[in-house]
Amino acid sequence: MHFANHTVAVGAVRMRAAAGVSAMVQIVAGIAVATALHMIVATARKRVEDLLDGAGVHIDGDLPSDMQVRDGRLYARAIAHGSLGLGEAYMDGWWDAENLDEFLYRLLRAHIDEQVGNLEDTALYVRATLLNLQRGRRAFAVGKAHYDLGNDLFHAMLGKRLVYSCGYWKEARNLDDAQAAKLDLICRKLDLQPGMRVLDIGCGWGETLKYAAENYGVSGLGVTISEEQAQFALELCRGLPIEIRVQDYRDLDERFDRVLSIGMFEHVGVKNYATYFQVTRRCVADDGLALLHCIGSNSSTNHADPWIAKYIFPNSMLPSAAQIGAACEGLFVIEDWHNFGADYDPTLMAWRTNFEQAWPQLRDSYDERFGRMWRFYLSASAAVFRARRNQLWQIVQSPNGVPGGYKALR
Repeated sequence: MHFANHTVAVGAVRMRAAAGVSAMVQIVAGIAVATALHMIVATARKRVEDLLDGAGVHIDGDLPSDMQVRDGRLYARAIAHGSLGLGEAYMDGWWDAENLDEFLYRLLRAHIDEQVGNLEDTALYVRATLLNLQRGRRAFAVGKAHYDLGNDLFHAMLGKRLVYSCGYWKEARNLDDAQAAKLDLICRKLDLQPGMRVLDIGCGWGETLKYAAENYGVSGLGVTISEEQAQFALELCRGLPIEIRVQDYRDLDERFDRVLSIGMFEHVGVKNYATYFQVTRRCVADDGLALLHCIGSNSSTNHADPWIAKYIFPNSMLPSAAQIGAACEGLFVIEDWHNFGADYDPTLMAWRTNFEQAWPQLRDSYDERFGRMWRFYLSASAAVFRARRNQLWQIVQSPNGVPGGYKALR
């Protein structure tokens, strides 16, 4: 009996000892993990500090363009995931910058984006290589994800006219004047005359056709992939000789005196560029003109920035001059190629100002994370154009060349 009690007592001591050792091991392991995580954060922070130093930006500095870090997890996230990690961290409130567009501009001018993680970028490249992201139902994805967000948002942001493309600031002093100047420039470049029939591929909310009908006496057809835009455009153009359809541009097979497209080509995709120009050629009269207004990239790729692709414009990409030239070769004479990409910076900054002023009313329909996402989108876009990474092109084309030469307008 006593022996049994002794055995039980010894067993209990051993169990307590084993439990103590186990607890000690857990404590040591916890300390090791915490130390490793601290080292990872410290290493990532040092890497970010070194990168930012090259851009003239400091962490928790005093300048409006400096980065104010709220969460130390930011560093590893940004290093590992590049623009996607940086943008998502901003959306999550992990960092701020008083002058957000200037902060991002400095990063772009220093090419910081080329020195951090690009796994998502590689994945997008492979996906765009294997799939045609702008055909079938995928072609309508950007309409539902972006342009159908709500007309209240775009009304608040875009100004007097719902024109979601770069303004022309040559003589303009405000956003509304810049957009009117852009619309008139397009009409004059196309040499619109009363009685002409015009096709607008990607007509948006119908503002261009409305302007052309009222000021140049034309009739026309506008096609869009957005239900919200189409409904608004129908009401906007009521009483004018304008037809609006929700339709894929590839299904068009009608003749027009002039064909134009503003801010739509960015959603066509490189695999469909040749098809786009074939459709344009099919639809424009032999003695007609076509105008393409689009954002352009300094280099050729097949996909968008990972953050933009995930949150703003799914299945979209920016064309290069080489890609456009190759796609329209043998179909058109390029009569004029006008670049006023620097004008997108003030356009985007005006949109951001309007958005910020309207945010107290908009926040009832959109949450805070959306607000931070939209602010990042507009600020980053302005920074890209300020850094001259992207351009804005207006390209005038004719099927057979204008007899005697085309007179370029500015």
